[in-house]
Amino acid sequence: MQNNENLSGNVVAGLTTSAVVIPKAMAYAGIAGLSVEAGMYAALIPMLVYAFLGSSTKLSVSTTTTIAILTGAQLTMAVPDGDPAKLMSAVGALGVLVGIFLLLAGFLKMGFLANLISDPVLTGFKAGIAMVIIVDQFPKILGLHITKTGFLRDIFSIGNHVPETSIPTLLLSVVVLLLFFVTERYFPRIPAPLLAVAVGISAAAFLDLKDNGVALTGHITAGLPMPKLPDLNLLTILWPGALGIALMSFTESMAAARAFIKDGDPPVKPNRELIAIGAANLAGALFQSIPAGGGTSQTAVNAKAGARTKVAGGVTALVALATLLFLAPLVSLLPQAVLAAIVIVTTAPLFSPKEFSAIRKVRRREFRWALVSCAGVVVLGTLPGILVAVGVTLLTLFYEGVQPNVYVVGRKPGTEFFRPLLGDHPGDEQIPGLLILRIEGRWTFANAPQVRDRLRTLVLAAKPRVVILDCRVMIDLEYTALRELTEAEKGLRENGIPLWLVALTPAVLKVVENSPLGGVLGHKRMFFKLHDAIEAYKLDYAEVK
Repeated sequence: MQNNENLSGNVVAGLTTSAVVIPKAMAYAGIAGLSVEAGMYAALIPMLVYAFLGSSTKLSVSTTTTIAILTGAQLTMAVPDGDPAKLMSAVGALGVLVGIFLLLAGFLKMGFLANLISDPVLTGFKAGIAMVIIVDQFPKILGLHITKTGFLRDIFSIGNHVPETSIPTLLLSVVVLLLFFVTERYFPRIPAPLLAVAVGISAAAFLDLKDNGVALTGHITAGLPMPKLPDLNLLTILWPGALGIALMSFTESMAAARAFIKDGDPPVKPNRELIAIGAANLAGALFQSIPAGGGTSQTAVNAKAGARTKVAGGVTALVALATLLFLAPLVSLLPQAVLAAIVIVTTAPLFSPKEFSAIRKVRRREFRWALVSCAGVVVLGTLPGILVAVGVTLLTLFYEGVQPNVYVVGRKPGTEFFRPLLGDHPGDEQIPGLLILRIEGRWTFANAPQVRDRLRTLVLAAKPRVVILDCRVMIDLEYTALRELTEAEKGLRENGIPLWLVALTPAVLKVVENSPLGGVLGHKRMFFKLHDAIEAYKLDYAEVK
């Protein structure tokens, strides 16, 4: 029974997603300067290949706005005269390169690059994507035609063109949005997007919407794609752009796949994704498909409509095939406003104030990173926004690396338990004349000056007889940091303050023993346990009780 429900859910999801994928793929082909068939082929060949090889159960792979824009720029350079036949051959060559780059990255196990985006940064990225997609679709809701020049300028342009709103288009949009609201609230088992598509096509067929100014998807030429060899002479011209498209395809695909993972879903495997998307592009190139990648909005539709396995992607590919053969006249009647409403409703949940609030309560710094990631997508666009997201994550890692925790520890009263003196436990005790410091994480060349300055500040403030450096949570000591520690020990010793090291990890102990510092300290000033060092201090300084 469960298997039947999963199958029916995947079929519905595939059918619903096809209503989004097919028109958008055709539109993206136009952005790239190609015939609509190049977009249709992307909804068929890469989608089908990914359904067999991919690791995500929800990712919908055809093409995206950014890939289409990048493809158009490369084709304009390779085929300046715009000859349609040459363009199709050139896009095949471009797809071959994109596929090879992705496959090579997969075989080299470079999928770890997808882990460079943290969850808070991903939250910001999703929110930015949602805002961009909604603004991008809003003119279709109103029946407007604007020149898209960027998120903020598009908002002003929409506002300036509001008086030109197509009333029939707006009424249709309102009806579809109400249909979504009523269906999802009172009839959740009914697939609202599929119902909206049926209503939109029926209205176009029986109410003459086109004659009343409502834009429809448009004509599709029927027929199966035939394999063709691309123009390999263009490889030397196209490879830099293909590298950028490959990066865009992978990062967008991984971001979209990760955005819709739920509890119980199988994990998305980056290296397998590289191979799957690479193979999808390579196969698509043989049929002169526009380069492919996972799309956020169509994946949102796929997930919302109930996709549970990759069967949904296979169904979407079969619908694309059926469309090419039999359904072209029917799908061509789909109003663009209905498509826009589906995309908006399914994309809006990506903007989650609750997630932002939860991050802010736990880590304000990462909340700021989420905001920066969101702003990067909104202001700069999807590809630069992803690069901003990766950059923010790397900046976070670097910041954390150069700001290690160096703090004084004290003893919990009545116990032998030592913990940081950070103000949470004002009753904790310090042994007179003894300063116990602890360093967390890695002491490296990047943070060596900060650690040195922090140690000096704490020593000057405490004026101790002995300084103990508790190293139990210091996992690494690089050469530059070792030199800083050596200089610190020398400075303390010259001022009559011995430095003792405690609880060195095996890796750090080996570094110290292999250096002159190990000989200076000797075993008398290096201890396995903090308790042993404290007892030694009490013996050496008899007045300490």
